[in-house]
Amino acid sequence: MEEVTDKHNFTMKFKVDKEKINSAQEIITNVYNSLEEKGYNPINQMVGYILSGDPTYITSFNNARSLIRKIERDELVEELLKSYLQEK
Repeated sequence: MEEVTDKHNFTMKFKVDKEKINSAQEIITNVYNSLEEKGYNPINQMVGYILSGDPTYITSFNNARSLIRKIERDELVEELLKSYLQEK
C-alpha cells in the first residue's frame, strides 16, 4: 500500500519572471490611467476585477480590458503587494 503525502504540509514556492513583472507594471499603469480618464475610480474598479474576475469592471477604452486579461489576477496581486511593501 502506498503512503499518501499531504501536500498542504509543505510550502509551495511561487516565482514570477522579471519580464512579466515589468509587463504587469505597465499594464496596471495603463489600465489605471484609462479608468481614470473615463471618470471611474480606478482603485475600486481594479479591486472589483481582482476579487471577482469579471472583466466588465475594466473599461474597454484604450484596450484596457484586453490588456488586464493578459496577466493572471494572482500576478496583479503580487505586483501590487510588492510595490506597496517596497514603499514602506
